[in-house]
Amino acid sequence: MRRLTPYLLALPSWMWLAIFLVVPMVAMASVSLQTGNAYDGYAMTFSFSTYGEALGRYSTQLLRSLLYGGLATVAMLLIGYPVAYWIAFRGGNRKSMYLFLLLLPFFVSFVLRTISWNFLLADNGMLFGTLKDWGLVPEGFHVLATTLAVVGGLTYNFLPFMILPIYVALERVDPRVVEAAQDLYATRAGAFRWVVLPLSLPGVFAGVLMTFVPATADPVNAQILGGTGNTMIGNNIQTEYLVNLNYPTAAALSFTLMAVLLVGIFAYARALGTENVLEAAAR
Repeated sequence: MRRLTPYLLALPSWMWLAIFLVVPMVAMASVSLQTGNAYDGYAMTFSFSTYGEALGRYSTQLLRSLLYGGLATVAMLLIGYPVAYWIAFRGGNRKSMYLFLLLLPFFVSFVLRTISWNFLLADNGMLFGTLKDWGLVPEGFHVLATTLAVVGGLTYNFLPFMILPIYVALERVDPRVVEAAQDLYATRAGAFRWVVLPLSLPGVFAGVLMTFVPATADPVNAQILGGTGNTMIGNNIQTEYLVNLNYPTAAALSFTLMAVLLVGIFAYARALGTENVLEAAAR
């Protein structure tokens, strides 16, 4: 019975994953191989050509999604790492307050936060309307319906998911290790390069995973902040599912996106050194 205890304790989580992850994935895989229409019904024909047709039709949107997600992830890393570093090493007794302020926007709906940026970045809105009245920007200047607006929205909405894992990794760095490096004649930059940064890589790894994947698949920011020329693959999947009722194409697009993301994640993990990262995270 003792040997079965760990498995029995893990059984609820396995059942949860099976019901809400494995079963939907198998169902979506089945739908992607069917042919037909929403009115006459769909039949399993093992039609793998749906993948080729979907990829050929939406390859531009897929590449754009990867580009936007990558740019947003880099921006979040450049912004989030200094913020996490400052909270971890300079926050003092107010660390909890700073983290609370960081998470405070999450008390508001994701869609409402994105819509608020739409009002803020409108051509004649609070920000640019005032700047145009003051003559600081030309009348034809606009940010909405551009790459900058979509990437900026993605960066804003997912930034805490980058900061928090990095903060947790930095919080676990013993300050005495940094002091020891400086005692051994390492400069502050050298101590950061050879001590702090390697120890924070597990947080960076987790932060990139937690931001790149949802940012690449997100349909909200592109729909609200972008124009018709900035649609992402998430918008196309949504349209195929809910508007065109073309379930096989939508399922094929979903699996294609998942496969591309998995390849990118494994390549990133290999380049970063997954074994060292996981070993450091386990300490």
